[in-house]
Amino acid sequence: MPDTTFKDIAIVSCGTVSLELNYLKKEGFLDARQIYFTTPGLHETPKELEKQLVERIQKAKEKAPHILIVYGGKFCYINADEPTRTIDVIIAEQGGHIARINATHCMDMMASQSERDELAGGEKVLFLTPGWIKFRHQVYKGWDKGLANENFPKHTGGAMVLDGIGFMDEYMAEKPEDLLEYSDWMGIPIQPCPITLDRFKSLLTEKAVELNQ
Repeated sequence: MPDTTFKDIAIVSCGTVSLELNYLKKEGFLDARQIYFTTPGLHETPKELEKQLVERIQKAKEKAPHILIVYGGKFCYINADEPTRTIDVIIAEQGGHIARINATHCMDMMASQSERDELAGGEKVLFLTPGWIKFRHQVYKGWDKGLANENFPKHTGGAMVLDGIGFMDEYMAEKPEDLLEYSDWMGIPIQPCPITLDRFKSLLTEKAVELNQ
């Protein structure tokens, strides 16, 4: 099934999820014609996100008849000037045969709300994906220690990295000082949370089937 599911599809994704998508491509699950990534962390700059998203979609149209968008629907694009202008509105404006993965943000792509609630065990936990570690300076661009202090310490359960690709084991072995510095900047502990990519695969496949119909 995977060797045929994505063959007529080009993917446009937030660069924060590039680690997981490239992993699935390498292991043979994804055979999409092309994968285009926007710069990680553009949720902080919605105008640039919209610009890059539209540009990548236009490129994708030249590569494949169907386009799969790997972006969350609720939290990735928030336009304070035009609250009704959502990411789905932008996608719909592009025309063509396009579908967006059914998730609210990248953490939701890796683990559902109920799964995250179970992992949190009643604590207030900040969930991250490996991209939020690797691309830290992009996803938190413009943040200073003061802003970090306002946002992170309220997560009394610390931060958990939903890792389905073995990223954290390698990162902690190679860059332990970087992780400690990141944790100190946040003011909360950061711990790996090994998961499978089953949910992510299922969400991708669901939309691929829909597009191929």
